[in-house]
Amino acid sequence: MSAVRTQAERLLEQATTELEAGGVSSPRHDAEVLLSHVTGVPRMMLIGSAKPNGLQVKSFSALVSARASRVPLQHLTGSAAFRYVDVEVGPGVFVPRPETELLAGWAIDHAKTLSSPVVVELCAGAGAISLSVVHEVPGAQVHAVELDEPAYEWAQRNLAGTGVDLRLGDMADAFPDLDGQVDVVVANPPYIPLDAWESVAPEARDHDPALALWSGDDGLDAMRVVDKVAWRLLKPGGVVGAEHADAQGESAPAVFAPRWADVRDHRDLADRPRFVTATKPRG
Repeated sequence: MSAVRTQAERLLEQATTELEAGGVSSPRHDAEVLLSHVTGVPRMMLIGSAKPNGLQVKSFSALVSARASRVPLQHLTGSAAFRYVDVEVGPGVFVPRPETELLAGWAIDHAKTLSSPVVVELCAGAGAISLSVVHEVPGAQVHAVELDEPAYEWAQRNLAGTGVDLRLGDMADAFPDLDGQVDVVVANPPYIPLDAWESVAPEARDHDPALALWSGDDGLDAMRVVDKVAWRLLKPGGVVGAEHADAQGESAPAVFAPRWADVRDHRDLADRPRFVTATKPRG
């Protein structure tokens, strides 16, 4: 037993050192996730129970090297945990972030107050928000749109059999058949200014699709489209929520301020500005 434990410990220590040298922010965590992925042993049981064979050790080493070169962890494992679901991800689609779970939770909480809510997700990416809504609000009618074809294909996989109406296209002219009929519009649009290239982590900059990241000189071009589309789609009293960069805690709400009611910004778990919500006036 001690030899197995020593082997697992040694593999994790070596991997942690390599990932740390590569600039990975959570080296030990990522090493454990990758060893668990390779061996099928839960993270908390790796030290005592993992018995990697030669092929698994080789696979683990290759995955660690890829992660050290800043390939996203979720691309290497093939999935990302998001609220109560697992979302399949890989090259060609934006990896859902934990911060976005708060925006999804806001949309879900609002939808739960309605008997037969109609929810639209713009810029759906892998479909994580839509998948969470149908999982947590069984009576919801959910529609989603994604412009990027590779990302749309990932969303198709994740939303197959869920009843979500997924469409390929530009959010700007999406769902004309739903104008004035929607209760909740939710979006995690691109919001990084074009001149912020150097400040973006390699995992996102080098691996997430460009369409999911960049949004004009101030990062708010897509947010302005969300404003227009949500206004068109929502019923009076309907609500819109959209994620933004932490530096846009004032500029993102300002996009909605002229004609929306109850424009509010919300902070994430690290107490940073993260998403804006607004209500379409009834009168």
